[in-house]
Amino acid sequence: MDTLNAIECFVRSAEAGSFAEAARRLGLTPAAVGKNVARLEADLGVRLFQRSTRSLSLTEAGEHFLGEARGGLDTLRGAMNNLAGIEGQPVGTLKVSMGLAFGLNYIVPLLDEFLRRYPGVVPDWHFDNRAVDMIGEGFDAAIGGGFELPPGAVARELGPAHRVLLAAPAYLAQHAMPTSPSALRQHAGILIRSPQTGRIRPWLLRNRAGEQAAIELQQRMTLGDPEAACHAAQQGLGITLVSSAHALPYLQSGALQRVLPDWYVDSGAISIYFSGHKLLPQKTRVFVDFIVEQFRRQGLAEQFSAR
Repeated sequence: MDTLNAIECFVRSAEAGSFAEAARRLGLTPAAVGKNVARLEADLGVRLFQRSTRSLSLTEAGEHFLGEARGGLDTLRGAMNNLAGIEGQPVGTLKVSMGLAFGLNYIVPLLDEFLRRYPGVVPDWHFDNRAVDMIGEGFDAAIGGGFELPPGAVARELGPAHRVLLAAPAYLAQHAMPTSPSALRQHAGILIRSPQTGRIRPWLLRNRAGEQAAIELQQRMTLGDPEAACHAAQQGLGITLVSSAHALPYLQSGALQRVLPDWYVDSGAISIYFSGHKLLPQKTRVFVDFIVEQFRRQGLAEQFSAR
């Protein structure tokens, strides 16, 4: 087991580029990570890293060993997770990434049922609107949409990642309701910057006839979170564009309504994604199956569709 831990410290240090970052991901101290790597080098009789006060780089032997060890480490960890259990039930910490509002609206409400089925699993859920490095950051699964899958990940689709234009009834009562995409030029826009690039992405609207049109709102403000944009729109400050999943609670309550309801943005699919390794830990497998099952039961894919 000590050797396995030392190999994991080596692999995570190579991925992170530093002992300190590897220690943060592993929940250890940098000194402990460094000692484990030094012990591994002593056991192997080769130097795996070139060290300096400012950098950590792999030697040629280290590059070769990383390629051999990385896949085997994940397979062994998966095998150990699958062996551990209470009366055959999955156990262990389940580290999952998801957006805050999406998680609060659609995933956290499922906690009670999930834990009653799988009491040996301990959720460790992170709420952040970004695509995570699943291997480097040690996530078992992640939920999101509108971006390319990370390398080595596979996905199961939960629903469409459509985006819709929203405004408060009070705003629309004071301003002429747009009747075409070109009319958006006359309206205040509550724009959202991309968490990946920090920029405002130039989305294209489309309709059922296959026509496309640019979104040309006046830039009244720029926010970094779709929930913040919805709250600003509720105050009658302008029109915003958010995913249908974010929009749904506001539409159902009547707090916001769709603008140009025949038009929407198609940004792909909302998916739950996880490592593509064949030996997937049991805790991850049951979580993925459970989420897919619950979304189908609730008909959320149909509710997320903006068509």
